[in-house]
Amino acid sequence: MLSYLAAALPSHVGAAARLLALQCALRMNTDGQVRLPTGVLRSLRLSRDPLPWSELEQSRCLRRAPAAPDSADSGMAAQILDSGLFAQHPARPDRRRAADWALRMARKGCASADDPALRLTALCLVAHTDSAVGRGCVEVDRIARECGLVPEALFAVFDRLEALLASWSVALDTGDLHWELLSKGERRQWADPRWREI
Repeated sequence: MLSYLAAALPSHVGAAARLLALQCALRMNTDGQVRLPTGVLRSLRLSRDPLPWSELEQSRCLRRAPAAPDSADSGMAAQILDSGLFAQHPARPDRRRAADWALRMARKGCASADDPALRLTALCLVAHTDSAVGRGCVEVDRIARECGLVPEALFAVFDRLEALLASWSVALDTGDLHWELLSKGERRQWADPRWREI
């Protein structure tokens, strides 16, 4: 789904809108309708920000549905307009699990959970990591498109993912990005506030 959205969304669509589009694509029903509960929007750090929704509407990815009259706290509802999304998804239970996984992974290794570019990049890296060895290798251009960034901006984001990445490098001859994630124990240690004081 990350690869499809990278190709389908215009390059100017920001990281917050891309995180939102991913959740909508994974949570939509067979009619292309989606309702994101307030808790999901809070986890995405988008509960009050109309800009990501506007970006997705302008790119003709979705259209917001009117709020339900019986509940002020019902979240947001939308109708998916991108017909290509209907061919991109597995069975609904698998998509719901993927949506929940994406919410958790988007926070993984991010010291600043309010920065959508950090959260989206963390999600993309974890999604492309071989979990058996904790390493990944993908073309720089592909990761940059998935994150909605130019490669130079992507490299700056990598430098800020200190709580997730043990190392990263780009092979100049192939343009491949190689990275290694910190082990779970190392991530826990780094997340401990006492570790930051050392």
